[in-house]
Amino acid sequence: MSNSILTVEDYILQAPQERQKSLKELRNVIKNHLPKGFEEGILYNMIGYYVPHTIYPEGYHCNPKLPL
Repeated sequence: MSNSILTVEDYILQAPQERQKSLKELRNVIKNHLPKGFEEGILYNMIGYYVPHTIYPEGYHCNPKLPL
């Protein structure tokens, strides 16, 4: 995968064709069970789910610019 991944959709489209369906299914399961307020995005060049700055403005303890 390239470093030009900006969205979850980009990540899935850049995955090998035979893995895309599984990634989409896994993503749906996670999103359907994600606690209210959590967000999905690209962190560390992979799909991540996190508490956004709107809920936890201090961010991650090592780098406050990153969400928790």
